[in-house]
Formats: sequence, C-alpha cells, structure tokens
Amino acid sequence: MKKNIKLSGWGRFPEFDCNISTPRNLEELTKITQDGPSIARGNGRAYGDSALNQQNTISMHNFNRIVSFNKTSGQVVVEAGVILADLIDIILPHGWFPPVTPGTKFVTIGGMAAADVHGKNHHKHGSFAKFIDWIEIIGTDGKIVRCSPHENKELFDLTIGGMGLTGFIICISLRLRAIETGWIKQSVIPAANLSEVMQIFDKSQNATYSVAWIDCLTSGEKLGRSLVMLGEHAKYEDLPEKKRDCPYDIKVKKEITMPFNAPSFITNRYSLRLFNTLYYWNGKRKTGVRFVDWDSFFYPLDTILHWNRIYGRSGFAQFQCVLPLNRSREGLLEMLEVTRKAGLGSFLSTLKRFGKQSSRFSFPMEGFSLALDFPANEKYLTLMEKLDSIVLKYGGRFYLAKDSRMPKKTFHNSDLRIVDFIKSRKEKGYSKKFSSIQSNRLDI
Repeated sequence: MKKNIKLSGWGRFPEFDCNISTPRNLEELTKITQDGPSIARGNGRAYGDSALNQQNTISMHNFNRIVSFNKTSGQVVVEAGVILADLIDIILPHGWFPPVTPGTKFVTIGGMAAADVHGKNHHKHGSFAKFIDWIEIIGTDGKIVRCSPHENKELFDLTIGGMGLTGFIICISLRLRAIETGWIKQSVIPAANLSEVMQIFDKSQNATYSVAWIDCLTSGEKLGRSLVMLGEHAKYEDLPEKKRDCPYDIKVKKEITMPFNAPSFITNRYSLRLFNTLYYWNGKRKTGVRFVDWDSFFYPLDTILHWNRIYGRSGFAQFQCVLPLNRSREGLLEMLEVTRKAGLGSFLSTLKRFGKQSSRFSFPMEGFSLALDFPANEKYLTLMEKLDSIVLKYGGRFYLAKDSRMPKKTFHNSDLRIVDFIKSRKEKGYSKKFSSIQSNRLDI
C-alpha cells in the first residue's frame, strides 16, 4: 500500500510530497515496479532528490538480509537494503572491512552501488565498482537479471553509478578488505595554504587513506589552509599492549542528538570564521601519529544524530565537484577566492585527491575533489551557481549523490558521458520505467 508523505534527501532540501511503498518481498516489489516510473530508496542518505519519485518511491527497507559471508575469503553477498553499519558489525570481528566507504555508515549497500561511492582511498584503490563481483537487478520486464564485468556487461556498466535509473538492484556480491585490527594509524599534517596541501597529497600517494579539512574563508598566503589526515589500518603488532587483547573492540561512543532545527543566524560569516580558526588550531595541536578507532576515522559525523538540523529548517545543499589534475590548482584557487569574497563559508569543507576513473559512469576522475556544505538559502544558492561556472571553466564535473539544485544545462555541459547514458536509457526502455525527481530535473 502506498502512503503519501513529505520526503527529502539528507540535506532536507528540497522537500516533496511522495507516494512511497515498502514491499515485503520480491513478489510485491515486482508488482509495484510495474505501476509506472519509479525509483528505489535506501536509507535516505543521498543529499538531494535522486531517490525520490512523487508518484512511486519504493523503499528497500525490507531487503536487508546478509545472504552469505565467507569468513575465510571475505566474500559477502547482501541484499540491497542492508545498511553499511549493520554489515560492519558482522564482518569486523572476523577481520574484514568494507573496501571502500563513504563518509557515513548509514547508507545502504544498494545505494553505494547505484552512486558508485568513493572514499578516502580512491587515489589508491578506486571506487566501490572495483570490488563488486556481480549484482542482480529487476529490469523493465520485472525479471531478475544477474550482471557483472563479464556477464551482461552493458547493464552492469550502466547501473554502477547510474543512480537507480536502469532498474532495482536486489542483491550484490562484494569482496571485502582484510584487516588485523579495528584501529587506524592516523597522521595529521597542517598545511599553511592550498599549494602546500596539494603538495602533501602528491607526496602521500602511498598512504591508504587521505583527506583534508580545508578552511574556505582565509585569504592571502593563508588561502586554503588545511589539515591533512592520512590513515593506515593498524596491524596487530602496531597496537599498544593494552589494545592487543581485543584488537577489534572499540569504546562505544555516547550518541549525541541535535534535538531541534538550529536558528538560521548561527551560520553567519563570523561564526564560520571563528569555527574554522578554532578547528584549524585545535587540529594543529594534534599533529603526529596516533591510533584512532575505525568509527572516529571514517564516520566522525555519525556520532551526532540528526546533524543535518544544524543548518536550520530550510536544510542545506552540498556542492561537490572534481577538477582534472592538470587544472585543479587554478580552479580550486578561484573557487576558494569566490567563496571567501562572498563571506559565505562552510563548516564542512573537504578536499580529496582522486585516482583514475574506476567505472564507466563513476563520478571521480584523476584530480582533486572539493566538497562544501551550505545552508539552502538564496545567498548560498547564488554562490553555488558561481561555483558551477568555475567547474565548467576548468573541465570538472559534479557528484549526483550530493546534488539537489544543479540546473540541467550545467550538468549536461559538465559531463559529455550523459549523452550515451540517455541514449541507452531510451533504447532499452529504462526511461519509461525508472525515474527520479533528479533525473527529470536534469533531463537524464
């Protein structure tokens, strides 16, 4: 049975009245998918409208079984609705970890495949696609099809990174990463400006994980000052004696809840400048190597439940782009300068170094990715349009899993691969069966 409720992505912007169904089994799911254009919805952690369809949003909540787990080889088969946090709870005590993970553990595995998520190790290991052996999909005729890099390859290539627009992912076979402990050996390196942080990334290509928090409100010689965090899975022999008895156990953190929508005046240029200054100098005090538990290293924001309320009732939008390697420095400098001059900074600003593109429709390309969170109001949305034009100028592209407001023309001008994707969707009948508010907005 369908319910009509208000739905949004994690950014809480925009919000729509949507008919949503929660099928209990494959038979019900197959019937619902024949009711006209629809889109699958996992745990609602895409930031914008990519998992929303006003007529037919289908929750994958009940498809949450771990079908099999080989504790020796690290091969796991899961249904698409399994949440990453639940999978980690099962695999970690046996010495395994997700090979690629986004910045939250509250995503579904199906959503990770549909967005072809990347992590802090893209420069070294690529995106999620590289670790998927096969997926099973409900297609246009309601039948389940298995596809992989070697079987039904065209469908596989269109689906991984295809944002749910080629069918409903039902099941995924995934190769995990072997680890010896649940701890990360973390190094924090301060960088005085953008040039310095890019040099640190270039010198740290052998690090398994790398990411930088970047101050987007500094100017002059301090423009782009950052804290670079490098990480390695700690080996058993690396651990201090007191951690060796239970190498996978970490202290359970007390959850903090943001209980209400913060007033809009909290996110002003003065509070942002103060926060960025304090964050930088506090991080600078923690330079050097220390052991950090996996949860704190990969998912620091997950300890604050409903942290998206910090941006107030109107919600927030994330701007995330990637610029090609040979033009990254120029483009990043221009974006940071435009942001600084507008006086409209971001609490959550991150910089990553990407490796080569992993799959046909993967977002990352070799270069640097900048992600900025902004309140969803007129001033910030205008700033994001200016940032869009800079990305186009330098040959960059945008991440659909984070998009909630990009104009159609901007998207089509940024990514010429979309022509082939749209052509395949029409030829194979996917466009009549699978669509989202985002795909309609961007004319995909």
